[in-house]
Amino acid sequence: MSSSTGGPAAGGPTGGPTGAAGRRAAGERATGERATGDRAAGDPFDTGAGGVLRQPKAVWATAGASVVAFMGIGLVDPILPSIAKGLNATPSQVSLLFTSYFLITAFAMLVTGVVSSRIGGRRTLLLGLAFVVVFAGLAGTSDSVGQLVGFRAGWGLGNALFVSTALAVIVGAAAGGSAAAILLYESALGLGMACGPLLGALLGDASWRYPFFGTAFLMAVGFLCITAFLKEQPKPARKTSLLDPIKALGHGGLASAAVSAFFYNYTFFTVLAFTPFVLNMTPYKSGAVFFAWGVLLAVFSVLVAPRLQKRFGSLKVLGGSLVLLAADVLVLGYGDHTTAVVCTVLSGAFIGVNNTVYTELALGVSDAPRPVASAGYNFVRWFAAAAAPYFAPKIEEWSDIHVPFVVAAATAIMGALVVLVRRNALTHEAEELRTPHATEDSVTVFAN
Repeated sequence: MSSSTGGPAAGGPTGGPTGAAGRRAAGERATGERATGDRAAGDPFDTGAGGVLRQPKAVWATAGASVVAFMGIGLVDPILPSIAKGLNATPSQVSLLFTSYFLITAFAMLVTGVVSSRIGGRRTLLLGLAFVVVFAGLAGTSDSVGQLVGFRAGWGLGNALFVSTALAVIVGAAAGGSAAAILLYESALGLGMACGPLLGALLGDASWRYPFFGTAFLMAVGFLCITAFLKEQPKPARKTSLLDPIKALGHGGLASAAVSAFFYNYTFFTVLAFTPFVLNMTPYKSGAVFFAWGVLLAVFSVLVAPRLQKRFGSLKVLGGSLVLLAADVLVLGYGDHTTAVVCTVLSGAFIGVNNTVYTELALGVSDAPRPVASAGYNFVRWFAAAAAPYFAPKIEEWSDIHVPFVVAAATAIMGALVVLVRRNALTHEAEELRTPHATEDSVTVFAN
């Protein structure tokens, strides 16, 4: 993610010059070296960016549905207190909305490649959208927190099927090269992460049920648009198995990136899922805070991170950003209300940088096909996204409101330590790697 959560670096689906340049850029950023001979490859805004707005209808339909899919991650943020009140639930019970969603997402990472490599990208997108429409609509009818958590799990399966396939489809159908497609995808990710809390606030102010119905409606529109405008993509020559992502984790560099991202994701989702209870604001105010957070996440993921990587190198940028995120989270936990608001918004900047760098490391450090490497990496890190929303309120119940943020700061530091200790594994031969199957299915990334 990135995402990413984060913005990936991808090769073109045809395996031509654009694909080679994308792979060179990923290797150079992964090793922390500057892209001296190929400025365009080092910065996605310099290659194909001029054509980012001149895309066929199929690309816009997929990108638009991607925005709504990413909105679903942060949609419930501003209405968590309202859901708890409406269903007579505790914060730890309501936080299971994130836990069930991301736990299913983690296991779905092993399945999405199997499905898309057999039925094709278009059908996988439509299947994922259908799941989201059904389960988001059912979530709005829930009479208990147990029902809501269960429906949210089904929603997570649909979202995983859709989002993990969307980038490959956009790259395959886009005009202007893979760089323009990736830029469009990352923009959709950032816009969705920013607008999700805003939509949740606007609809949730009337009733906590309305954001779920609204998401179901928007995804239904996306389903119709993709049905009308997107033609079936060529299927990859090689079918993916369930064990391929697990086998890919046998590579030391990919395993190191995944473990570090696991610790980082715990911090990330402590901020996303636990902070709304700490801020204790109205849906409108909470939505505004997380909208600003999402804007910073998008700007730093798409604009700032690539430039920092080019100047300082990926590992230095990632380590520094993780340390700064740890400091920010500590201040958030111990500051007054205004300080907590400011630190919540500011964390979006560090999260945006981390999402981009982690995804590029995961895709560039091993010789596994990029869809397989991405699936293995995401399989590991999403378990932390499932754990943090559950354990953060539990830790508060066992201690006090400050300790969950101390734990979150510690996990960010642990992520930085993994990068430091395993820096050789994260850079070993990354520049020389050439993904052998990059032409089979482009890049599959589930962003944060």
